[in-house]
Amino acid sequence: MSGDITTQAMVSPREGVDSPSVKPSGEGEPAPHLERFRHQIDEVTFKADEIEQRVNEVAQFYLSSNKKPLNKCGSTAKVRDMKKQIMQHRYAWVFSEPVDVKTLGLTDYYEVIKKPMDFGTIKKRMEANDGTRYKHVRELCADVRLVFENAMKYNDEGSDVYSMAETLSGKFEERWQLLLPKVIKEETEEAKRCKEESAESHMDMQESQEDKIAKLTRDTSNELDELSLQLEEFREMVVQKCRKISTEEKRKLGAGLARLSTQDLTKALEIITQMNPSFPASAEEVDIDMDAQSESTLWKLKFFVKGALEAETNKTAANKGQQNSKRKRENGDALAKTSGKRSKNLPQ
Repeated sequence: MSGDITTQAMVSPREGVDSPSVKPSGEGEPAPHLERFRHQIDEVTFKADEIEQRVNEVAQFYLSSNKKPLNKCGSTAKVRDMKKQIMQHRYAWVFSEPVDVKTLGLTDYYEVIKKPMDFGTIKKRMEANDGTRYKHVRELCADVRLVFENAMKYNDEGSDVYSMAETLSGKFEERWQLLLPKVIKEETEEAKRCKEESAESHMDMQESQEDKIAKLTRDTSNELDELSLQLEEFREMVVQKCRKISTEEKRKLGAGLARLSTQDLTKALEIITQMNPSFPASAEEVDIDMDAQSESTLWKLKFFVKGALEAETNKTAANKGQQNSKRKRENGDALAKTSGKRSKNLPQ
């Protein structure tokens, strides 16, 4: 599909007519369709609560099955000593606390760095007495590496922070290679011990619990499908009770469709096809007659187009902000280098 789209909005003279008025069934009594909506909302809410409870049961089962910590041998202590040596390095202070994004004005930091990490956070996890504590020495090492990887990802190569992170990363990897043989040995012994314990455990009880959870998972999945269908029916009922789309709204909708990206335009055409399977959505050029579309289709298109255009606008603004932040950092680095050169040229 080339993406070419033509829209027509040949609206009948009944432009001023909105949705028909609804007569109340009696003085002080709600309209019948409002009662149906209320009943469906209560039903959907009740089902959602039931499903949430079942999902929690499934999650709790797998959490309880995985409570036994892995590798509680001496490797963690060795890594703690190794990390302590790294933190005593003269560059370590840069990474001792979370990046102060607000004070430093790093507006794009969380766009670039999806999982921030620092030595202070690592220390808290090592000393925690809850579920956040490291269960395996490799988890701890992964977070230490993440500290350096984040710094080198966000900061330009050659900058002070990048060089500090690179130096500490090299020292950490040197010490990790010395410890790795011991870690592998302990992992092998732990795997063997777990296998022996598993063979001696009550397998029948475990299998029975797993069967129960598997059935609960299947039932939950089926109910989610049913709930999805019910929500779709409810959405359709709400749309049918909405006022009619005006001529001006149809014109704006046509203009909005023309502004969509190729991907979003394809999704919009799929909305039309759902209500009108004979619609030639895959044709090279698509001619959309707005008056030929049902009110339900028009409202769905309106909501979709509005959301898609808002998302595109937000994405453009975010990209612009990221470019401005990068330019600001580059200008700051340039000024810092210039200042450094001037200081060297001053007479001693």
